[in-house]
Amino acid sequence: MELAFHSSTTATHEHLKRRPPGATTSSPADGTKQRRVDEFVLKRRSCVPQMAGVLTESILNMLVNDMRPLSMVEDEGFMQMVNTFHPGYTLPSRTHFTKLMEQKYETSLAKVKDALKATENKIALTTDAWTSVATEAYLGITCHFISDGWELTSFCLTTMALEERHTGPNIAAWVEQAVERFEIPTSKIVAVVHDNGSNVVLAANFHEKNGWVSVCCAGHTLQLVINHALKNPQISKALGASRSLVEHFERSELAASDLKLKQKQMGTPEHKLVQDVSTRWNSTYHMISRLLEQRWPVTAALSDPATQRGKQYLDLKSDQQTLLQELAQDLQAFECATVYLSGESYVTVSALPRLVKGLLKSTHTSYETCAGLPGSCFKGNHCTVVRRGHLHR
Repeated sequence: MELAFHSSTTATHEHLKRRPPGATTSSPADGTKQRRVDEFVLKRRSCVPQMAGVLTESILNMLVNDMRPLSMVEDEGFMQMVNTFHPGYTLPSRTHFTKLMEQKYETSLAKVKDALKATENKIALTTDAWTSVATEAYLGITCHFISDGWELTSFCLTTMALEERHTGPNIAAWVEQAVERFEIPTSKIVAVVHDNGSNVVLAANFHEKNGWVSVCCAGHTLQLVINHALKNPQISKALGASRSLVEHFERSELAASDLKLKQKQMGTPEHKLVQDVSTRWNSTYHMISRLLEQRWPVTAALSDPATQRGKQYLDLKSDQQTLLQELAQDLQAFECATVYLSGESYVTVSALPRLVKGLLKSTHTSYETCAGLPGSCFKGNHCTVVRRGHLHR
């Protein structure tokens, strides 16, 4: 190795001695000049109107698709980012983007009107009244129809803020206003799908004069079925204990860290516990499933005297664990039904008869824990709520 290094050094020394004075150490073979470092630095260049239009349209589409506030174009960080991407581009004002968005809305409105006029098929409406996190009430109205290519097509007609009382007549009037705005003939509408709220049902009854069929949402009805079953005293008690257990690990950073450590030690998936939401029954199913998955790490974390002294009482009892295991097994079928009913690219109403039969079959199982309990939903080896046909509403 020393001989090779000495030979290489000698050859380099001889080459330097033979090099003409003033010659550079290296020269490209094609004779081109070596590029300077400052040539790679981003220089300000002009932005032609065509390119400016493309950039403005791209920003507008981002605001619309990602539902960003128009004030975003005035944020310092956003302006710096745009200037980095194209220093020669002058970012328009918020007022300019507001005008562009209004024009885009009118263009989109015209396209939806043309599409609704072009179809000769019947149209169904879906209504949903809901409340935002800021406790602001809204009414969403969507129309659905089968295109000539046999594809389910949907358009959101409006998401309007509700400032008046949500009475049946008011809701009926708001729906008719949306229909008039989009110039949909009332004879073209075949049905209105809605939840089971009394005011919305009353509004649907007002539409019977137009010949519109009132259809209760199967997904919402399924929610009512499950909620009725979960009111069983022992089930409700087990779910209450589960919520307290999850809440403990959510509020205590020390408990959450200890749980992660136990998960690693036991080789259990490092998943966070899930807290359910009262308005979505399937979140209760996810909470139960996650607790069952993390049963032993949770027990170990609660039993750790170094970090969780005196917290063993939060752990679920053995009979509650057994109850939740059977409940999760049965709710899995209802979870599949809920996911299917939430589909947006296919029609679900035609599948309801088979779906109900499938749920009846899945609940036709002996429940060692639930069957025969006072007030239990699970009697006679299958769910009486489903058997009574409540899902057919």
